[in-house]
Amino acid sequence: MSVTYEERRGKILHQLELEGKVKVHVLAEQLEVSAETIRRDLDRLEKEGLLRKVYGGAVKSRSGHIEPSFSSRSQTCAEEKVAIGKLAASLVKDGETILLDNGTTTIEVMRYLTDRPHVTVITHSLPVLNLAMKTFQGRIIFIGGDMDRTKQAATGPLTDILLEQFKVNKAFISVGGISLTDGFTDYDLDEAYISRKMLERAEEGIVLADHSKFGVTTFSKLAELKDVSMVVTDQDCSQEWVDNLSARGIEVLIGHR
Repeated sequence: MSVTYEERRGKILHQLELEGKVKVHVLAEQLEVSAETIRRDLDRLEKEGLLRKVYGGAVKSRSGHIEPSFSSRSQTCAEEKVAIGKLAASLVKDGETILLDNGTTTIEVMRYLTDRPHVTVITHSLPVLNLAMKTFQGRIIFIGGDMDRTKQAATGPLTDILLEQFKVNKAFISVGGISLTDGFTDYDLDEAYISRKMLERAEEGIVLADHSKFGVTTFSKLAELKDVSMVVTDQDCSQEWVDNLSARGIEVLIGHR
C-alpha cells in the first residue's frame, strides 16, 4: 500500500517536532519509499517554510544560533512564562537555597518569591539581581565575574570559581531548546556552561521552558536529558512531549495561564 504525500508530510513534521531533525534514509525505510521521494518531500516542505534542508536530511526551520535580545525575548510567550514562573516559585520551600540562571523565564520565578524571607537566591543575572533588590525579602548572593552588557550577566572563570563554593537545593534553568536526541541546548556557549555548572551544584535541576522550546536544538549543549529531574512548561506543551519526558524519568509540570 502506497503512502500518500500528506501521510509522509505528517510523519516528517511529527518527527521534526520530537527530535528537531530527520534523516532521508531513515524516513525512506520507515515509509517504504525511495530516498528520492523523501528528498522531494523535503524540498516541498522547505518551500513552505516548515524545515531547512541539510546534508542527508533536514532540521526545524526555527532552530538556529542567534538568540534574540533579552527585551525581545521578554515579549515572547509572556503569559506562558508568567504561568511557568509562578508554578516554579511554588516549588521552593522555606529554608532552601536556589540558583536562578539568566533567562526571561527564570526572572518570573523571582517575581513570585517576594514574600519569602527564608529563601536564599543565588544568581549571575543582572535582571534577576535588580528585581530581587527591589522586591525580595530573603538573602541575595550575586555571583560576579566578567560582566557582559549584551547578555546582562556575569560569566567567565571567576563566575565558575564562585559557583564551585555552593551546594544548593534547586537550580532553575532556562534553555534555548529541548530535543530527544540532543538534550537541552542554549544559544550562547558561556551561558550554557554556567547553566550546566548550576545543575551540577544543585540537588535538583529544574528546567523552565515554554512550549516553543520543544523539538528545538540550538547552538550549545547545556545538558543531557538525564541531567534534569523536572521540566516546568505551559499548557500548550503537547501530551506526547509530556509522555516522552516522563518515560525518561523527567517529571513534567504544567503552568496554566
